[in-house]
Amino acid sequence: MSLAWGRFVIDTPADGPVTMRLDGGAAQPLVEVLTAGSGRGHVSARFSETTIGRRFRFAGSSSTGSPSTGGSSTGSGDRGGQLRIRLRDGESGLAAEVVLTGGTQVRTTITNEGPEPVLLLGVTTCAVGLGPVDDLDLVSGDGEWLGEGRWTRRPLREHAPDLNLRIHGQDGRGRYAVTSTGTWSTGARQPTGVLVDRVTGTAVAWQVEHNGPWRWETGERLDGGYLALAGPTDIDHQWQRLLGPGESFTTVPASVAVGDGLHGAVAALTAHRRGLLRPHPDRAALPVVFNDYMNTLMGDPTTAKLLPLIDAAAGAGAEVFCVDAGWYDNDTTWWDSVGEWQPSAGRFPRGLIEVVDRIRSHGMIPGLWLEPEVIGVRSPMADKLPAEAFLQRGGIRLVEHGRYHLDLRHPAAVAHLDEVVDRLVEQFGVGYFKLDYNIDPGAGTDRDAPAAGAGLLDHNRAHLEWLDRILDRHPGLTLENCASGGMRADYAMLSRMQVQSTSDQQDFRRYPPIAVAAPLAILPEQAASWAYPQPEMSDEQIAYTMCTGMLGRLYLSGRLDAMSDRQRELVREGVAAFRSIRADLAATVPVWPLGLPGWDDPWLSLGLHHHDTTYLGIWRRAGAGTALTLDLRHLRGHPVTVEVLYPRRLRAWAYRWESATGSLTVTTADTDPHAARILRIRPSR
Repeated sequence: MSLAWGRFVIDTPADGPVTMRLDGGAAQPLVEVLTAGSGRGHVSARFSETTIGRRFRFAGSSSTGSPSTGGSSTGSGDRGGQLRIRLRDGESGLAAEVVLTGGTQVRTTITNEGPEPVLLLGVTTCAVGLGPVDDLDLVSGDGEWLGEGRWTRRPLREHAPDLNLRIHGQDGRGRYAVTSTGTWSTGARQPTGVLVDRVTGTAVAWQVEHNGPWRWETGERLDGGYLALAGPTDIDHQWQRLLGPGESFTTVPASVAVGDGLHGAVAALTAHRRGLLRPHPDRAALPVVFNDYMNTLMGDPTTAKLLPLIDAAAGAGAEVFCVDAGWYDNDTTWWDSVGEWQPSAGRFPRGLIEVVDRIRSHGMIPGLWLEPEVIGVRSPMADKLPAEAFLQRGGIRLVEHGRYHLDLRHPAAVAHLDEVVDRLVEQFGVGYFKLDYNIDPGAGTDRDAPAAGAGLLDHNRAHLEWLDRILDRHPGLTLENCASGGMRADYAMLSRMQVQSTSDQQDFRRYPPIAVAAPLAILPEQAASWAYPQPEMSDEQIAYTMCTGMLGRLYLSGRLDAMSDRQRELVREGVAAFRSIRADLAATVPVWPLGLPGWDDPWLSLGLHHHDTTYLGIWRRAGAGTALTLDLRHLRGHPVTVEVLYPRRLRAWAYRWESATGSLTVTTADTDPHAARILRIRPSR
């Protein structure tokens, strides 16, 4: 018997494991399980063909509603129906229930129905069979602090060489595995990827939705390619879980979406991400946020510095003003003393309330920076909280860069953070928190846990529950997710939080590739890229940095108070242009008219498409010529009008549209080597 779920086929043979595959794909078991007493059926280091995975047999299914196809062109979220597939292995006594929601998201629960304990060492959320490896391109993302979202597209054969498995009659032993350790879930590699079939055009996109360790892998079987998605495992993350009789373990969620080509698969995943989001008034408002940190006050706010900056930000059109780091300490050596989160009397002689009142007097929402999960080693809170309220290894508190890390499994840690948030909301009317996270505790904690990775997983889940409770108590409070920029930009966090910082990159010339790549991993309406215009910039440079923030969540900074009237007007024009298009942002899907952005590319471009309108950003960098041609094939065959949204008063560029090919040729003014434009392209009336 076969079941259909979206564009996947789920086979349920009586004499073999249940498989989920694309049409014509490999017969990869749907669930793979490693236990101490039952490893792999074929020796390897991969999550394909485990002994229990091979032995799982279909034990029934049920469904409600119908799945979305994952191919929405509008990007609107659709949770769809739900399919539950039950599996059982009579030898180990393990049962599995795989829950597929909306045709995209998957969770798997393993239950020990046998009489003896079973030690789990790894469980996939799901595994999927794909077509021939020869035909597949892998799109994957690397990143690091200041250099987030560096994506590449390469033939999968570069990672999975042709070994002529058929002549050997065995599945391979190799795999291309991508893992993340600790709690910076996107600190080095992306939990998101895409496999594109160059022959059929079908593409599969995925994301592991976890705020801690994860693993995805792809490789070759005898019958084709496969993809396996998982949270923490023993071999990668020091994770294990002993399941007693009757006990269960549920994997972290992951999602798999299918579309036509790279853009179609990303559109499907974009639609799914919108379906994951918690309801929140911010989703409709998308206010412009001014933050005083980047290239501006840099963690040294005072009343004297803030008041003129608040006035200037309001004059530019900002709707939220966030006071960033430093507001809680009397000097600039606060790194290892944070944790009490009380306003500094030295920085604010008449109290922080004077600053907050000034923000509110302009009709802006006051915001504050917090790094809630850490306590500095010099902080009074380090001794006020019990030792058990911190992550530990071997009974010793973990220290990283002068900070202890709270263990949110412990009620004292949670009570402390609840007091801080509730006090700041009630005392100052804070409506926006930038929640930063600048350390990574490594493998985790072995306090009250069978292994460090198991303690970390429970802490990760407790952290998500804490965020849920904050928003339950304060439903209008907006939370920004930041971890040294974009080091924890996963959809466990982003399904709850409204804004995601994309980077800490301070060089305005190097930021555009980060912003252009962001929609591969983050919804445009959540992806906050800094625009930090400065008085010393030329007009073209001001427009360049403003454009970096405008095809996402405009995140403004810069010494606006020290600018000339002409410069401030150029900033105001950019804010107004963003406000004119933001109502469409939450329904757009991304396209990349020049392909995936390279870190040093002289030209960069991002398009956001919504119904018959495309918002197009173009960045010219040092070394570029004065002309380029962009591929806008989604508009092919239609006459269009090209309108410059921003900047309108700088030297004009020339645009020539070729309807037959869907190509736009742009010729720039030969001015500053760094220049950018935001266009609106619509059908001619």
